[in-house]
Amino acid sequence: MPPAKTNSIPIDFSALVGFFYDPPRLLGEFRRCAGAGEVPQPQRSLLNHHAHMTVTVEAHHRCAVDVHVERTRYGEVSGDAHGPKRSWYAREITLHRITDRRPVQYGIVRLYQDLLAPDVWEEIRSEQAPLGRVLIEHNVLREVQLCGLWQITAGKPLANLLWQTSGSLLYGRTALIYCDRQPAIELIEIVVP
Repeated sequence: MPPAKTNSIPIDFSALVGFFYDPPRLLGEFRRCAGAGEVPQPQRSLLNHHAHMTVTVEAHHRCAVDVHVERTRYGEVSGDAHGPKRSWYAREITLHRITDRRPVQYGIVRLYQDLLAPDVWEEIRSEQAPLGRVLIEHNVLREVQLCGLWQITAGKPLANLLWQTSGSLLYGRTALIYCDRQPAIELIEIVVP
């Protein structure tokens, strides 16, 4: 598979992490990678693509994963002359292999409820299945855009959630999911191979 090109639309990394960590550096120290070549394998294959992470980590680990929602937040983005107020939902999650419960991914996601069909939103809000699986099973027209690759020195909370040592070097990505051609979901995803 050819290397994925990153999208020019920025994800507000500090804002997403800041929903759950104040200051954001409590989660870890983040450094944007200049290119995919800075990310070692197998992390590069797990992150450098335009596909859902649920599918990717399940293929890599050769088993299904389930989601554990650590914390959630709700909020609104103020409306302006170009549009109305929009409600959002954010959650901090870990994905675990069903075979041995080992965590394989950490993530923070923020999605805009009004850009999802009510049944899709309700299933996401139930917190019973990984986001990618919900979108796929509901056949939502979606496009995943890779926005950036990151090197992370894990802070204590991130290390604990991923069963790593504080200060461990991890890799992640930021991505944007378009649902029905609308930028509906912002993501930070960090993997443990």
